[in-house]
Amino acid sequence: MDTSVVYADLNIPRTSRPKNTSSPALPRGSCAGTCRHQLLVRLGGAALVLLILSVIGFTVSVRFLTQKSSAEQSSVDVQENRTKPTASGTWKESLDKCTSKESTLLLIRDREELTDIQNLENIKENLFWIGLSYTSEKVWKWTNNSIFNSDILQIIGVAEQGSCVAISLDKVFSEHCEADNKMICQRDSERVNQVC
Repeated sequence: MDTSVVYADLNIPRTSRPKNTSSPALPRGSCAGTCRHQLLVRLGGAALVLLILSVIGFTVSVRFLTQKSSAEQSSVDVQENRTKPTASGTWKESLDKCTSKESTLLLIRDREELTDIQNLENIKENLFWIGLSYTSEKVWKWTNNSIFNSDILQIIGVAEQGSCVAISLDKVFSEHCEADNKMICQRDSERVNQVC
């Protein structure tokens, strides 16, 4: 058993660093670990872009659905003093919905009540059907068959068969009765005083 140790002197000449610090060129067609690394980086980048686009799309759809659902709030129910989440409808459909709740479309009796209605929070961005329509007798009539008093309301639009009245923040409009608007239901003897 030989236990001798061999020592060798290595004389490696010290030269300056090579000017080109890039890795040596690989022969064409050969793929070292860097090819897999580049592929993974590209796949990761593509996944990140898809994730960002998905988040943006989700955000837009949530905002759209939120706006749509708040726009679908359509009636002001005096009995419960809160907005009901029901869809908009024609004047006749709105009248039927109110009737099913043992109420009627809003009847405006005086200027004070008109001002109170127009100060409600939910009236700002919507048109609401009220209980006024143009009859075959060529007059505006309320749903309780009383004749319209033009001293209280100034209706903007045409007075013709098939016209009904909708109210907004600052105006009262003649609309075709088949148009879709929100509604304000009211018990006959009550005034509307709050919309939540």
